[in-house]
Amino acid sequence: MSHPSLTIIRDEHAALAAMLKSIPMLIDQQRRRGQPVPFEVLRAMMLYIDEFPERLHHTKESQLLFPAIRRRSESAAAVLDRLDRDHERGERAIRELEHDLLAYEVLGEPRREAFEQALRRYVDAYLEHMRVEETEVLPLAERVLTADDWQHLDAAFLANKDPLTGHEPEDAYRPLFKRIVMTAPAPVGLG
Repeated sequence: MSHPSLTIIRDEHAALAAMLKSIPMLIDQQRRRGQPVPFEVLRAMMLYIDEFPERLHHTKESQLLFPAIRRRSESAAAVLDRLDRDHERGERAIRELEHDLLAYEVLGEPRREAFEQALRRYVDAYLEHMRVEETEVLPLAERVLTADDWQHLDAAFLANKDPLTGHEPEDAYRPLFKRIVMTAPAPVGLG
């Protein structure tokens, strides 16, 4: 049986993975063309990561999904603890990456390598985090959670309206998503 919350989680993971992978692609593309780094769109992409996955998606996983799994199975405690720690560090990690980007933008070439290394670490860690959720946690959830658990989770995750998963952005976010879609490379945007 397919649960809406699992579909939403996987769709949000796919959108975030596309966003994460497109950031270094965009930088490489601009470098190959001999064009300046598009700092404005990079800032917009990082704001998306901060506003949607960090604050909306992770909160529901840590406050709803993981506790439900913990109640039904003791076997996942170590992996859930690790994923919760990742979530706790998430806001700080994106802020540090945004700082590294700002330093590169303001201070120039001497700060490029530090930003690119930080970006690679961030992207690799995030992709690994989502891989663990999808290969270990979600299959366990399908096995151990009850119909009541799913009803509660589905209601919560159905409230997520991430524009990169096909939802219309709220008015306040329209300029952000227009900038991303018009500038970022595929699969995120049209640039």
